[in-house]
Amino acid sequence: MISLPPGKLFVIAGPCVIESLEQCLLIGRHVKSVCDKLGITYVFKASFDKANRSAGSSFRGPGITDGLVVLDRVKKELGVPVLTDVHEPEQAIVAAKVVDILQVPAFLARQTDLLQAVGKTGCTVNVKKGQFMSPQEMANAIDKIRSTGGQHILLTERGTFFGYNRLVNDFTSLPIMKAFNVPVVFDITHSTQQPAGQGTSSGGNPQYSPMLARCAVAAGADGLFMECHPDPKNAKSDAATMLDLKAVESILAQAKQIFDLRSQWKN
Repeated sequence: MISLPPGKLFVIAGPCVIESLEQCLLIGRHVKSVCDKLGITYVFKASFDKANRSAGSSFRGPGITDGLVVLDRVKKELGVPVLTDVHEPEQAIVAAKVVDILQVPAFLARQTDLLQAVGKTGCTVNVKKGQFMSPQEMANAIDKIRSTGGQHILLTERGTFFGYNRLVNDFTSLPIMKAFNVPVVFDITHSTQQPAGQGTSSGGNPQYSPMLARCAVAAGADGLFMECHPDPKNAKSDAATMLDLKAVESILAQAKQIFDLRSQWKN
């Protein structure tokens, strides 16, 4: 379990899926150095399994056993909290032995058994708002987690379906979810996604991620979520929305400026 410092911007960032230990450490070290420089709290993120790929032949990751070994190394070598997502209730208690934050994917944000399983672990839980859900409905996800004793919860906005293969962003969802008295995160990379837009994989418009980051922080986001990679076009998952590591510092520097300015606003 981890309690993120109140009143301080935080970022959840890393590759979509674990490709190798060396790559995870490279990405983690870079983002950590940027966050240390800017005074931002950093949480490393990577998935051991991507169970909801568009095509069955897509790369899914190393699996839970090998994946948790990698996440444990990142946690210990970089000295940062780590986050990973789980897709099945049985994975929750296993992953909770290593990670600090368990993430419930957007497609599973209504799955009662999964929400209750992550709640029982005592870990901090990040629930991504389903692309098909209103922000008001996320109160139900919170209630399911709290019914089993889970108290430390984050909610993440990642866009809403707008017809086929398209997501749009409603920034009023941030204050609506903040009213549940939980930290709210905005996902600046998946929000640019075109789900299954390329047939066997998703498309995306990552050129809009910097603008979305600025808008989200101005609208009240407590933290940002982003996926980044040293070679985005060759990433094994979500290549179409992945940010280049070189873009991380400028995006976070602008976000931090707005976050600091926001603290002076009365409303």
